[in-house]
Amino acid sequence: MGHVVTIKDIAKILNVSVSTVSRALRDTYDVNKETKEKILKLATELNYKPNFNATGLAQGSTHNIGVVLPFITNYYFSTVITGIQEVAYNNNYNIILYITNDSSERELSIIQNLSLSRLDGLLVSVSSNSDSCSHFQEIIDEGTPIVFIDRVASKIETSKVMQDDYNGAFEAVEHLIQNGYSKIAHIAGPKGLDFTEKRLNGYLDALKKYHLLSSKEWIIHSGFDQSCGEADTFQLLECEQRPDAIFAVNDRKAIGAMVALKKKKIAIGKEIGVIGFTDDPICTLVSPSLSTIAEPAFNIGKTGCELLLKHINKKYFHPNEVILPGTLIARESTRRN
Repeated sequence: MGHVVTIKDIAKILNVSVSTVSRALRDTYDVNKETKEKILKLATELNYKPNFNATGLAQGSTHNIGVVLPFITNYYFSTVITGIQEVAYNNNYNIILYITNDSSERELSIIQNLSLSRLDGLLVSVSSNSDSCSHFQEIIDEGTPIVFIDRVASKIETSKVMQDDYNGAFEAVEHLIQNGYSKIAHIAGPKGLDFTEKRLNGYLDALKKYHLLSSKEWIIHSGFDQSCGEADTFQLLECEQRPDAIFAVNDRKAIGAMVALKKKKIAIGKEIGVIGFTDDPICTLVSPSLSTIAEPAFNIGKTGCELLLKHINKKYFHPNEVILPGTLIARESTRRN
């Protein structure tokens, strides 16, 4: 008595997955007719009432989109938001911003306490330590679409928009090699993140292509900020065989590397080359200027929002995975002369 019937109840009774029930109730293409009929019949018998707003019914649309990001204080994510805003506002949607501070605990708390009746969909960039993404799958199963941008949950089947991390890293390391560097270290992001692994693989494959070896002590995983880059570089300088170049997972860590090298009075470029990944405006303000891979941050936000609106408005819309290329920008930090 008084229990509100959910799709989990229907799934348990029929011994099918929650996602199957969700797709049947939304009349999607990939549930067979017999199963769909059983689900709809039971839903009627149990007086199941869907979340009116979350199912994206035309008259129930809130015209609100939730955006979950690790940060807004850095150039990359502020540019992503600008791309999202352009599409959202042009389509008469408002955005509601949620910031995790790159904490998986904070991310889980935000998702568990969302008022889904206020949102038509979510754009999400996961936190560094998100080891489980079941909380996102539950939202999708309940009928609220999610599109992942930049940092994605690789095991969840929905649309995703990313930069080409693998080829960007490959191009960065190849640039170092072509400029005469042969002992190249990588100060990487936290383990477990999809883009951290792709950039690491791009680094390793570039070395393989040119028959160069990589030492385990030349690959250091840590956080994304400048202090991490500085600490990682001091650690590299203590190696028995010192590297002659550093590929950083992002520009903030690359700047940290440059700070460490300057403190040790090591000539950047001439003695040790440095290249980053993002193309933060600070790259042209530091001396020497920082070589980097420019990420298409604005287009990641723009494309992600466009895909989310398609998921909201078209129940038969198939998930898309979009990978946008980066651009090598060579500056002074990788010049040997």
